[in-house]
Amino acid sequence: MLMYALIGLCLVLLGIAGLQFMYLFHIERLYKQRRTHMHKLERRCSTLSKRLEDAELYISEREASVETVRQEDSWADVIEER
Repeated sequence: MLMYALIGLCLVLLGIAGLQFMYLFHIERLYKQRRTHMHKLERRCSTLSKRLEDAELYISEREASVETVRQEDSWADVIEER
């Protein structure tokens, strides 16, 4: 009778070890997925950062252009008033 109990205990322990391995493989797969996702996010972030820098440069150039036009128009108004 004791032999059957020990065999049963061994099978239970084997089942628990199998579940632990399955959980380990699951965690490893999640880690790989998160790593690839982070890599995609980092590439997307660098792309968006570059686009943001380009947009800020474009806006500053446009503002400088508008300011130049405003200054030229103000001199034209001063000349017309005289």
